[in-house]
This record gives sequence, structure tokens and C-alpha cells, in this order.
Amino acid sequence: MQVTRVRIHPVKSFAGTDVPSARVLPWGLDGDRRWAVVDPGGEPITAREANGLLGLTAVMGEDRALMLSDRDGGALRVPEPTDAAPVAVGFSRQGSALPAGRDADDWVSARIGRPARLVWQPDPRVRSVNPDHGGLPGDRVSLADVGPLLLVSESSMAQLNRWTDDAAPELDILRFRPNLIIDGDSDAPFAEDSWPFVTLGAVRFRVSGVCDRCVMTTIDPDTLARGKEPIRTLAKHRRWDGKTWFGVWLVPDLDGAPADAVVRAGDAVVPG
Repeated sequence: MQVTRVRIHPVKSFAGTDVPSARVLPWGLDGDRRWAVVDPGGEPITAREANGLLGLTAVMGEDRALMLSDRDGGALRVPEPTDAAPVAVGFSRQGSALPAGRDADDWVSARIGRPARLVWQPDPRVRSVNPDHGGLPGDRVSLADVGPLLLVSESSMAQLNRWTDDAAPELDILRFRPNLIIDGDSDAPFAEDSWPFVTLGAVRFRVSGVCDRCVMTTIDPDTLARGKEPIRTLAKHRRWDGKTWFGVWLVPDLDGAPADAVVRAGDAVVPG
């Protein structure tokens, strides 16, 4: 098995971007989900309620600044707001973040049709992984919902598409917003659910749990239209504890790893 794609989502709920490789940090891939959108009171705004976020893209430059872009060619450069005064935010175990400024706020607000603020997590070492989601003492996470990285398998996706109605179009694996896509074992879909650990290239990860899926997966990443899949089909085949499940959360195990630990497309995947 091998890693087939590596993806970064610099802004939580924005569209992701394929990269050939990414540095692995204790809280996730470098540059992944350190930014997010909140309302004027600091409560998170995600694509669950604001589909338009999925039509926006952010790419991190060599100077760590973001280049925001939309599908109509609009763009805005946003530097890391290192000197800004913190504002309160409603992310669990993350009491504050730094505001990007009026220009960024206006740019995002105009594109999702509601007042919004763009904020940045200055120090991901302050946010722990919830023990209810497999977190252990010392585990840290960016502004991602649950864990540092999400891994999905093409073999599991193929099985999900086989389960769906023959008349329905094939679902895109990007609906699940993964960081790492592997080819998997075609004879053993969903094998990743039972892995305690997995090594990708030279980096070992602990599998902290299976990911429960929300309505965001029902939004087509290209058209932004909502539907019933994949939740409807997952509920028939992958439902337990009142939730539907696809993909697994990973926590980097960097003890003994190179200082510049990197995961790459093409890396070997070795469970256990």
C-alpha cells in the first residue's frame, strides 16, 4: 500500500489543496487548519451552515502568508497577524485566536453573505486532543475538529460507491476532507479502522479513532449542492453508537523521527 495524495486545508472549511509532501508536526501537517472563520461573537462558522466556504481556497506562501482566492478570480493576501490582540473564540479547548484584520474579514464576509472574521491559531501547542476522541496526555491539535490528521482509503471509498444506488453518481473522496489518502487493500476495505498504528514513509502514527461523519460530507465539493449521500448509505452499512463512520484520525508519534519528518505521496503504508 502507498500514500496516493497529501492534502492541506490552511483555513478550516475552505477547499483543500494537493501537495507533493508536507512536514509532520505534533499537531498535524504544517499549515493545515491553523486559520478559521468565526462570527462577530467568535463562534465558529463552518461549511455545515455556510456552503460557500467550500468554494474558497487558501494557499500558504513561503513567507507563511495566505493567498485567499475564490472561483471568480478574486484574491487577497493575508499575512500571519502575529502582532494582533487576541480575540475570544468558541473552539473547544481554544479560548482565543488572533484576528486577521478588516480586509480579510470583509473579503470572506462578502463571499459567504454574512458577517465573518478570519482568525489564526498562533500556538497549536495549547489545544489538546479530547480524551473522548482518543487523545492522550501531550497530544495536540490545530483547529481541526477532532484529531491532527485524517486518513482515508481509496479501497474503502470504492466499497462505499459500490453500496450506493446504481443511479447515483460516483462520490468524490474529497467530500471527506482528508489530509492523507492511501490506496488501501482492495480485498479489505475499512481495514484501517482496526489499525492501532500505521507508518507512512519514515513517520509512525497512532490511530486514535474512527471519524464520525457529519452533513458537510453531503455537500458536493464542485457544485456546492447538498444531497443525501454519503450519509444515507453510510447509515445502512457503517452506523453504530448513533453515528456514521468513515476514515480514521491519526496522531503523529515523533519520538525518534527525523527533525524534519515529512509525509509524501508515494510513501509506503505499513500498518501496525
